[in-house]
Amino acid sequence: MVEPRHRQDVGGWRTRWDPERAERAVRDGDWTNRTIADFAAERVATDPDRILLIDGVCRLSCGDLHDRARRLAGYFDTIGLKPGEVVSFQLPNWWECSVINLAAAMTGLVVNPIVPINRDAEVSFMLSESRSRLMFVPESFRGYDYVAMMHRIVPDLPGAPDVIVVRGAHEGLQSFDTVVAGGPLMIERSVDPDAVKLLMYTSGTTGRPKGVLHSHNSIGADSIKMAAAMGLGVRDSIFSPSPVTHVSGFLWALNAPWIIDVPAVIVDVWEPELALDLVKTHGCTFMLGATPFLQDFLAVARSRDEAVPSLRYFLCGGASVPPELIFDAARQFPNCIPFRTFGATEVPTMTAGPASRDDLRLAAETDGRLLHCEVKIVDVATGQPMKSGEEGEILAREPSMALGYARIEDDDDAYDDEGYFRMGDLGRLVDGDHLVCTGRKKDLIIRAGENISAREIEDVLFASPLIAEVAVVSMPSKRTGEAICAFIVPVTGASIDMAAVTALVSAAGLARQKTPEHLMLVDDLPKTASGKVRKDQLRLIAAGEVLEKEKAI
Repeated sequence: MVEPRHRQDVGGWRTRWDPERAERAVRDGDWTNRTIADFAAERVATDPDRILLIDGVCRLSCGDLHDRARRLAGYFDTIGLKPGEVVSFQLPNWWECSVINLAAAMTGLVVNPIVPINRDAEVSFMLSESRSRLMFVPESFRGYDYVAMMHRIVPDLPGAPDVIVVRGAHEGLQSFDTVVAGGPLMIERSVDPDAVKLLMYTSGTTGRPKGVLHSHNSIGADSIKMAAAMGLGVRDSIFSPSPVTHVSGFLWALNAPWIIDVPAVIVDVWEPELALDLVKTHGCTFMLGATPFLQDFLAVARSRDEAVPSLRYFLCGGASVPPELIFDAARQFPNCIPFRTFGATEVPTMTAGPASRDDLRLAAETDGRLLHCEVKIVDVATGQPMKSGEEGEILAREPSMALGYARIEDDDDAYDDEGYFRMGDLGRLVDGDHLVCTGRKKDLIIRAGENISAREIEDVLFASPLIAEVAVVSMPSKRTGEAICAFIVPVTGASIDMAAVTALVSAAGLARQKTPEHLMLVDDLPKTASGKVRKDQLRLIAAGEVLEKEKAI
């Protein structure tokens, strides 16, 4: 394997670096060589009163956010934070996240968002590995005491971070409001756009979390290309329920408003009825969210017979998206192009939807057309390129790709010798430049020596009006090596059994070998904060079921 080149930034972060590709990204306009602080200064100079972020009853203008960020940045300077050092926040979708993110960009700090569902073990690991200097937490959220958690874990952390409480107060700890109110205005400075700006940990469903590194340029490139692909401009507005501590929410709620001058509406708790009201009230033209968000939003719109005429695009990704869900959404929202997209924290948004509703088939049956992204489909076993239309492992390379991991050793198996990132997904290219993801590489079920795609079975089962959610995983089998297990959440009041599942698979024309041998009816599926199904947990449940049956024999 060819040794990759590396670059060390002002903060000492060692990142993967290809000068030729960097030069091309700048030449092509993907990298602007500007930080969101640069964009923010421009927005404030042009129209300081323009509302850029709506959080409940809080309507914050460019000037509001910029002033508070400058004061927080001044506080960062006062306590001696240096470029490249890390500030973390474990917050829901609150406007304070935007201020923290902007203040970090102003001062060259690295921002580290942590998903609110994480607890002592995960948070301790992330704060320790990142050597975080500051940690912003809510006093409490959804009944959980975050301050108490910090009191438990901070004493055992090397170089423990200071804790700042947001939307609350606690004896012995500073509050966000006090810090911002008393902070001096920072002194303007330049920040290297190629320095690390974002440290975001993966969900860790297959082991310890990995810290993904993005520069100002790499993470900003996503907003540049997506805005151009959809023609988003000053007359548009974003509704972003996706957590800002996940890459999609971070991109659209914290970065995009500054870069493309489009206001964002955020919510801290997902409530479908409220979501529909907010989209209507604010005339939102663009919405994003994983499959459960679109399912819920569509169900409420149907129950209220709402067509939501302002909505032009719904970007759906982060989890398997059944084709029928896209078609159903397009029927309900006649002015909207709902579409599947594909990416990861390491390579955020690789694909875009069609430019017209005339191409809804591509929006529903593919994961989008490649957008400023190079893709290779290779044989899982040999790494050799596959022919167009053939399934293999997906490798990607693009301007918004991360600059590697916080731990250099994590890079070793993640990239090939041409700098393509191994997505860990299976897929194929169709219709020239459209990608179809057929499932996770680790989700491939090898039954009696045959490779079976869980995604293909899930799409068939989800099309049934009896099924609200479905996830297909492998389970151990002495006879075939691996068997197929379907976890199904029935529609309320519906009844489904093994015979019905078998009939659905048969009616779809799938091979008999793709029929699930085991069915587990559940009330819900375990998910990450971004809506991705935790198949690692389902595989453990399925394996446990096998052990229980063996004990009973």
